[in-house]
Amino acid sequence: SAPCIIFIDEIDAVGRKRGAGLGGGHDEREQTLNQLLAEMDGFQPNKGIIMLAATNRPDVLDPALLRPGRFDRRITVPRPELKGREEIIKVHLRGKTISPDVDPAVLARQTPGFVGADLKNLCNEAALLAARENKSLVEMSDFEEAADRVIAGVRRKGIILSKEIRERIAYHESGHALLGRLLPKADPVHKISIIPRGDGSLGFTLQLPLEEKYVVSEEELNDKLITLFGGRAAEEIVFNDLTTGAYDDLKQATKLAKRMVVEYGMSKKLGPISLAREHVDVFLGEEIVKSNEHSEDLSSLVDSEIRSLITDSYKKAKDLLSHNRSMLDRLASALLEKEIIAGKDLQELFASLIPEAVG
Repeated sequence: SAPCIIFIDEIDAVGRKRGAGLGGGHDEREQTLNQLLAEMDGFQPNKGIIMLAATNRPDVLDPALLRPGRFDRRITVPRPELKGREEIIKVHLRGKTISPDVDPAVLARQTPGFVGADLKNLCNEAALLAARENKSLVEMSDFEEAADRVIAGVRRKGIILSKEIRERIAYHESGHALLGRLLPKADPVHKISIIPRGDGSLGFTLQLPLEEKYVVSEEELNDKLITLFGGRAAEEIVFNDLTTGAYDDLKQATKLAKRMVVEYGMSKKLGPISLAREHVDVFLGEEIVKSNEHSEDLSSLVDSEIRSLITDSYKKAKDLLSHNRSMLDRLASALLEKEIIAGKDLQELFASLIPEAVG
């Protein structure tokens, strides 16, 4: 009875677009949606009743749900920005005994893209790590290890790597890190690690932007693409051989190159046009048959531009690392010795190497 607030969480479970049905398994859901629409049609007085709903898939909702008089006002809840992350971290630090070296502002800068649940998990994980080591205070090192767990997974203590594999991993990560330091528009390198984590990661290089980015330039994307090829290029230069270790790098690089050409109009031959296709989900009752919007010649040119961008970026990565081979060797050697290089140690190491840079 009024006054009241009705909140429906995950409304996409019943509010998906009506349509083909594909198998007839959606009749009950569609009946529920039809009844919900009927209750919100405005013919019956509902003064004092406010209806709210939440979803992370607004694109799949039935248009009838979103028309004026129903759910006609959208409030987008984006990922928190730098200041927002800092304030969220402060909330989750309450009640915890924190060392003076823990700085919420620094933690916020180290966690771009984290949502509130991630930051809560970060703080709780850091407290658990400190408790396991019988510490009286939760230190900054605990938060850094917790962040690594969230980003790359838990340390795999049972895995034993041969000397050759460790050396290969060290050069792979050093290739990423060195290019991240040498390229002017690449995000700064924050940490390098060759400690196996998660389901399959044998190491990682963490790059973090200096500030929140709302638009990204073509030069920044080019430098990111080159940096992604740093691991594979380093392996080929040093060992004259390739492994499956660059699988995820190649996947990310191909996806980025495709978006640069197809979505961002960053192809000289194609010009400033967007060729991105609208996503069609046949299981939501949308069109099953959709004609190809582009000619074979245009599709072939798109493929050629993507391949050219990838090939050129890999060549630049390989050339830059070849010209700075001595720096690559020193960085890999330091990484093999310490396993993790971050913060002040990393900056001092880069400071000693960069005067030697070529290219």
